[in-house]
Amino acid sequence: MAKTTETISILSKGAEFEGNLSCTGKIIINGTIKGTLKGEFITIGEQGIVYAETSAKSLTIAGRFEGNLKSADSLTVLAGGYCDGDVTCHDLVVEPGGVLNGRVNRRSLKELPVQDESQTVKEPKAKK
Repeated sequence: MAKTTETISILSKGAEFEGNLSCTGKIIINGTIKGTLKGEFITIGEQGIVYAETSAKSLTIAGRFEGNLKSADSLTVLAGGYCDGDVTCHDLVVEPGGVLNGRVNRRSLKELPVQDESQTVKEPKAKK
């Protein structure tokens, strides 16, 4: 039986990256990124700072994010987190003490991108 391994990329506190960054799996950012950021599950830690045009399946912000976000799934701004920019996502959570400054566009499930042809996305049935 084959083991599957999860990919985790970490930008540590004090590290700086400028340019285009694209990763699969989880990205944990405790340093500074400027440029373009693409990933699946991105977490900006309390010390993390991101100035980037970003696309992700899910973004969690405990630090600072400035830029525009296109998320296929969710954005979570934790207490103490700061998000400044236009956001497109399906689910949005801003905890008390979190800041979201910008325009928010909610995507319906019908608009969500499909990763490959074997996956399907269906709109939930309305409750009667």
